[in-house]
Amino acid sequence: MRRAVPNDTRIYAPDAHAQGAIVALPETAAHHLARVLRAAVGDRVIVFNDGIEYGAVITGIDKHGVSVKLEAGSPVDRENPLTCVLAQAISSGERMDLTLQKAAELGVRSVQPLYSERSIVRLDAERAIKRAEHWRQVMISACEQCGRNRVPDVAAPQPVIEWLGALPPPRDGELRALMAPRADAGLASLAPPASVLLMAGPEGGFTEAESTFAHERGFVALKLGPRILRTETAALAALAAFNARWGDF
Repeated sequence: MRRAVPNDTRIYAPDAHAQGAIVALPETAAHHLARVLRAAVGDRVIVFNDGIEYGAVITGIDKHGVSVKLEAGSPVDRENPLTCVLAQAISSGERMDLTLQKAAELGVRSVQPLYSERSIVRLDAERAIKRAEHWRQVMISACEQCGRNRVPDVAAPQPVIEWLGALPPPRDGELRALMAPRADAGLASLAPPASVLLMAGPEGGFTEAESTFAHERGFVALKLGPRILRTETAALAALAAFNARWGDF
């Protein structure tokens, strides 16, 4: 006997906007429901978009995809009260995926991938578009799992110096933090911020020129203890520390 799909299965659908609408699910979600979970018409799921959760019933499954009918929606806010933006130097393969997945779980608001002079990964224009799409899917999957109803933005990759040069002056209450294992300042020395813009470097760290320019753009060098953290660990440790000190942990 077939098991029904668990009714707490969560699906992100960018076209979900109103009760009663019939919505075609994105290809990745449709494939997971139909091929992995063996869903059937009549199974119930949760569909979310822009901070709203909808109860939904599967109304159609065919070779073209999966459609659901939206029931009553309700706003469910699981966002971090501390706005955190992560500017992450691109790391290789699974390391970058891990960082983005866990950053979404930790409540990051958006991510700016960066090319540093020491970055191992270099993407041409076509590959950069594909990687950005892949990273967004990583963030979507993380939100489906962790209960967030807003998917963080993932910007197109930029070189560190170009991105820093285009930054506006810091806003009131904004902490701009640059992960630097040899910095003097730790979290205990910082005043509670209204928002955080966090820069995390590649393997080997940012170059002296990149770090100097970051300081000129308002970034404070920040360390997390006496140990040197790997690129896929540093940002996540910092986000968790921010959450514990000023967020919703």
